[in-house]
Amino acid sequence: MSPAVEHRVQVHLDRLLAERGMTLSQLAARVGVSVVNLSVLKNDRAKAIRFSTLTAICRELHCQPGDLLSVRED
Repeated sequence: MSPAVEHRVQVHLDRLLAERGMTLSQLAARVGVSVVNLSVLKNDRAKAIRFSTLTAICRELHCQPGDLLSVRED
């Protein structure tokens, strides 16, 4: 894939946090990731996510990876 090609993965962290009445700071503390790193993920600026981080987020939000991530149709 060319560096100029952007990914189409969307992150639904805002929706999941709102549905669970949780803040980004609370999730960061529970997952052990900085608020800044979660903010990058939440704002669709992340280039990658570690499986361990994905697992921890899903554990704390009681969701599956498919609830958190989707691929945008063009």
